[in-house]
Amino acid sequence: MANRKGNQNKATDRKVYSEFGAPEAIARPELDLPPDQQNIRVQVSRKGRKGKSVTIASGFVHDAKTLGTLAKSLKASCGSGGTVKADTIEIQGEHAPKLLSLLTEKGYKAKISGGS
Repeated sequence: MANRKGNQNKATDRKVYSEFGAPEAIARPELDLPPDQQNIRVQVSRKGRKGKSVTIASGFVHDAKTLGTLAKSLKASCGSGGTVKADTIEIQGEHAPKLLSLLTEKGYKAKISGGS
């Protein structure tokens, strides 16, 4: 079946169904607060990691790019690997005191929470 001259592009550009509308309309704006306005909690956890320790810094209010660069500098300072998940940075190993000092040097209000 051949397309009519006026309808050649309309067949490919047509959206058939959209449940929630445009993705831009439902996307949340990302905040990027200065470090002195953020309260960060640093804790060491072993739960669900087969006995391996992970230091978790949570409570960041940054966009993904800023959080990624901060995580990269913290991982390099600790000399270990890690990851970024939502508003938390996970560093492999027990580095709570070191992370606390690094974050306070960068201007964050940080505390060690939980554990002994």
